Amino acid sequence: MTERSFFAGFGGQGIVSLGQIWVYCAMEEGKNVTFFPFYGAEKRGGIARASVIVSDGEIASPLVTRADSALVMNDDSLPLCEDILKPGGLLLINSGLVRAAPRRGDLRAVFVDAQGMAERIGAGRVANMVALGAMARLTGALSITDITGILSKFFAPDKLGFVPMNAEAIRAGYEAV
Repeated sequence: MTERSFFAGFGGQGIVSLGQIWVYCAMEEGKNVTFFPFYGAEKRGGIARASVIVSDGEIASPLVTRADSALVMNDDSLPLCEDILKPGGLLLINSGLVRAAPRRGDLRAVFVDAQGMAERIGAGRVANMVALGAMARLTGALSITDITGILSKFFAPDKLGFVPMNAEAIRAGYEAV
């Protein structure tokens, strides 16, 4: 199994953090990974992107030029994600913030209100983790069976208070699709 994924949203939505946690989970599950974050000098408000590869085998090139799956967290990121996806690729759309419709008809579009789910959990800032859970289930790239344990290793000791809400958000996204 090799999954090439692309995540995009505006700076401040936790796209880079999502990518970091995605590959950390994959490494903890014994998989090979690559991770490339991209963001403009403006950071908060500009488009932030991350490309990741998760594989059971060796990864020949760390670049994602044709993604198997993409996550769209805001309207401005939709064209970017559509352009990088291969025909038949998975396009996960945060329907809580994305109002535009995909222009390509050859994609598997799945709509999840990650923003609304995160707000119901208690913090809109965990919408990225809701999306992570949904992507994990839809792609099969991550099993996330021990998400609390993995997040407890990922976060620094002074940030362990973030683990329960993030784990809840990931599980909610996983169950939503």
